[in-house]
Order: sequence, then C-alpha cells, then structure tokens
Amino acid sequence: MTTYIALLRGINVGGKRKILMSDLKQLFAKLNFTNVQTYIQSGNVIFTSLKKQTSIELSLLIHDAILNQFGFEVPVVVKTIGELEQVALNNPFLEDPAIEIKDCHVTFLQHLPSKEAVEAIQKMDQPTDSFTIYNSNIYLHCTDSYHKSKFTNTFFEKKLAVPATTRNWKTVLKLYEMCKI
Repeated sequence: MTTYIALLRGINVGGKRKILMSDLKQLFAKLNFTNVQTYIQSGNVIFTSLKKQTSIELSLLIHDAILNQFGFEVPVVVKTIGELEQVALNNPFLEDPAIEIKDCHVTFLQHLPSKEAVEAIQKMDQPTDSFTIYNSNIYLHCTDSYHKSKFTNTFFEKKLAVPATTRNWKTVLKLYEMCKI
C-alpha cells in the first residue's frame, strides 16, 4: 500500500469551483482509495492505494473523476509520501536563519519540465523573490508576499509547460506530518 498526497489547484477560492471536503473524501473512496484525509479547504488530500499507479495516472484519474462529478476542471498534482518527505527535508532557503518560514512556498509540478525550459526560466530575475527548481518542485522565497510575487502558478505553468499548484511552507510541513501518522 502506498501513501499519496493529491494537491488540487484552485478549488474553494473566491466562491468558485466549490467542493466540500466531505464530498471530496467520498469521491476518493469511490475511486477505491483508503485512509482518505483532507487538510483545510484548499484541496489537500492524503490517501492510500493498493493499486500500483504512477503519480501522473493518479492525477488524471482524480482530475477526470472531479470533472465527471462536479462538472469543472481542476488541475491535480499527486506526490508520493517519499517525494513529499524530500520536499519537507530539503528546502534550500531554510539554511539561511534570516529567512522566515512564512515567506517560503513550494510550487509542485505535475511532472518534470524540459531541461531547456528550466534553463530559460533560471535566467529570470526579480529583486525581492527567488526560486530554486529541484526535480518536479520549485522552492520559493517571497520577501514581500506570495500574492504580490511574479513567480505564481501561472508564471511557472506558462514558462515550464507543466501543470502546477503552490502551497505555503506551513501547509507542506502539516501534510508531511499527517502522512507520518
């Protein structure tokens, strides 16, 4: 049995694409997932599966099930517990004691971007914010506010041609803690 984390992008934001967490849990149960837990209303779901599937296959399965049941598109990124552990333990920005946790985020990519796209994006600069790409994750440090940053989901999706969703560092740590229980 493998533990996964599904990260849904853009649900329950501004009254759009509303999904109750109880309905989301039922949907995951219908997909034969077990030990389903949700965290906050923004679409974080921890679950286990007996069936061996890739993260991409699971992302598409969950995406299609949401579309069929709720009638709207929701990008889904799925990570294994091992992948989430690597994210939680390797934030390069936290090596600097002057950086506050509240200023750190992770953009989770659905799959690895092309080498060319990564090289092109790494040349971009913004004086107040910075990022580091590691595998299919992007660590962000936003000195002002994530909502004021140019390094948004849309920015990374367009530049890397990969579906993405972002979580603040506190949420990343909480999801990791929930997976270990």
